[in-house]
Amino acid sequence: MLERRPTIAMFGSSLVSAYWNGAATYYRGIIRALHDHGYRVTFYEPDAYERQAHRDMPDPSWANVHVYPATQTGVESALEAAQDADILIKASGVGVFDEFLEAEIASCTGTKRTVFWDVDAPATLERMQQDANDPFRALVPRYDLVLTYGGGEPVLSEYRRYGARECAAIYNALDPREHFPVAPQARFAGDLGFLGNRLPDREARVDEFFLKPARMLRQRGFVLGGSGWQEHIVLPTNIYTVGHVYTRDHNAFNCSPTAVININRDSMARFGYSPPTRVFEAAGAGACLLCDDWEGIDRFLEPGSEVLPVTSAEDVVAVVSDLTPQRAKEIGQAARRRILAQHTYAHRAEELHEILARGAAAAMRVQPADSSFDTYFHGDRHPHETRVDQPELPQVN
Repeated sequence: MLERRPTIAMFGSSLVSAYWNGAATYYRGIIRALHDHGYRVTFYEPDAYERQAHRDMPDPSWANVHVYPATQTGVESALEAAQDADILIKASGVGVFDEFLEAEIASCTGTKRTVFWDVDAPATLERMQQDANDPFRALVPRYDLVLTYGGGEPVLSEYRRYGARECAAIYNALDPREHFPVAPQARFAGDLGFLGNRLPDREARVDEFFLKPARMLRQRGFVLGGSGWQEHIVLPTNIYTVGHVYTRDHNAFNCSPTAVININRDSMARFGYSPPTRVFEAAGAGACLLCDDWEGIDRFLEPGSEVLPVTSAEDVVAVVSDLTPQRAKEIGQAARRRILAQHTYAHRAEELHEILARGAAAAMRVQPADSSFDTYFHGDRHPHETRVDQPELPQVN
């Protein structure tokens, strides 16, 4: 009998829109690679935060997209529809009814596997550390598997301390079908570019690594992409803002300035081992990348030859002042070679498949003889009952 991959129902912020949704390209890369591996994924996302009005893509051929109303009835109907899947995944940061979804999916039992996929693990862990009454503390041990998109051993150890049964990091990566070198565009030209939304836990670091260097290098041009920067903030006159940059334009943004810089959020920088999607997008486009220094960066790119780590505004000024177009090109090409060889979503899907297969095999060993759990990888599934006792819904975020 041919091996059959389990079906997956995943609740996340959005697959089809990157508007105020930095995890979109991560979801797309992972899910598309899982589809190539034979998995069938349905992605459940709420109609919230104007994301559907700012779609980057139509519904893809490699995933089913289920958009539900951001209401109590909407989320309950989506959960009911997801019950046919073999694996239920709740991603962090859906944006509406997060606590409700986390509790409900953790409560699913039987042959169905439950996964919490934390796309901002450092922030989640710091939140739980600061609040002994955080409801997610009690839910961690109830999930079969916790996945993170970064954080390395510091994050995995913390999740184990909270009782995670199994925990693994599935890092960001490159989808070479989506991110690759293109011709530069004048609208994104400059000496240094930064692409990221204005967020409270990153704003101080953006000021240090981007705004302050721009103030110190008035003769150089800086290009700033992302939402929120034009509102209630005075920018140096040599910073050119381009607003929200759709994912279809990310390659051009990365290829147009002499160099681009990645700036991590506070918690990601503190935990380390948390390369955001932008790192792999830039490397895939062959861009010369500056990056605020954090522990573990050398696991992904070689400092000095494939990436240029910086620790202060003065470091940024020194790099931008000395960087030549030829040197920038050499660094970008070296980064692209490294990422293609070791850090594509095909690599990540292989890692995830091994984790899921290992978990399925372990579960089969403890199931009763008439269990349908072996149909995770062989044959047809049996239907599962749906829980009807549900906790009170939290307020919409």
